[in-house]
Amino acid sequence: MAENYTDPSGNTQAFRAFAANTADTPAESSSRTGLIVGVAVLVVLLIAVAGWIALS
Repeated sequence: MAENYTDPSGNTQAFRAFAANTADTPAESSSRTGLIVGVAVLVVLLIAVAGWIALS
């Protein structure tokens, strides 16, 4: 850990600045939707390939 690390809970002003910066994170939820869809497509593809191999 860096020696210059400042704990955001150390004082009220630093904590408020930290909390204000993390309030902008809901944009990550939209990228998570793409990840979930991608994983679901991959799982379906793997099941289809496994079924095709099992039947051949």
